[in-house]
Amino acid sequence: MPHPLGIDMRTVAGMGPVEHVRLAAQMECKAVSLGLEQPAGQPEGYAPWSLRDDAALRREVRAALTDGGLRIGLGEGINGSATLAPEDHAADMDIFAELGTRRIGARDNGLEREQAFDYMARLAEMARARDMDFAFEFSPIMTVRNLAEALALVAHIGGDRVSVTVDALHFFRSGGAARQLAELDAALIGHVRLCDALLKEAAVRGDEPGSGRLIPGEGDLPLREFVDALPRGKTLGLDMTLPQAALGVEAARDYLVEVVARTRALLA
Repeated sequence: MPHPLGIDMRTVAGMGPVEHVRLAAQMECKAVSLGLEQPAGQPEGYAPWSLRDDAALRREVRAALTDGGLRIGLGEGINGSATLAPEDHAADMDIFAELGTRRIGARDNGLEREQAFDYMARLAEMARARDMDFAFEFSPIMTVRNLAEALALVAHIGGDRVSVTVDALHFFRSGGAARQLAELDAALIGHVRLCDALLKEAAVRGDEPGSGRLIPGEGDLPLREFVDALPRGKTLGLDMTLPQAALGVEAARDYLVEVVARTRALLA
């Protein structure tokens, strides 16, 4: 395949970061997206964890990444906030840098447009100071809703090492067409999230629980066209919600073997 696969955090929601990294390595993936703590409201069955509070766990994650030949392709959870200043995320960025994270991802979380632009510009500056890239993720339910608006934000931030996270679901929900990606400078496309969906549902349900993030090939998003329009070598982060029957490390492993095989067959 011209595009290696990764396993994004939502796909293994609740799973510990070491298990996540090891599972991705077993799937012969090249990257993971990772947050610094177990997301609130995630499925039961996984022990609580926090990379903020557990230095030993951070060392284990670094060792697992090295052993598996993986990287953290996207650090998650640093987003716009009405109650936190950008500088309040400095300690989290330091941890991501310690873990060798390639890129920090962020969303505006509904901030007013001017505030969102300035907030993201400061986060990008902070990431760059720590030798990490910065990628902004747009969504129709956020202030910055589509690719064109996200590119306007990138232009506002300016400089290098700033790009857009392109989520297949958000991209098509916001009216995107694959040819738009083919026309972009490759450097403007940062992280890529891959899932399938039913277009009728995708148009109205967004990222609500059970929003129908399907295995590639199960929905009707034009994923082959989407992927073919990307610059070669972009890692595709599988980003979907596991069914209840696939919760737990062993069950998730069995399920993801099928997911990865079907995705590679679809895109081969």
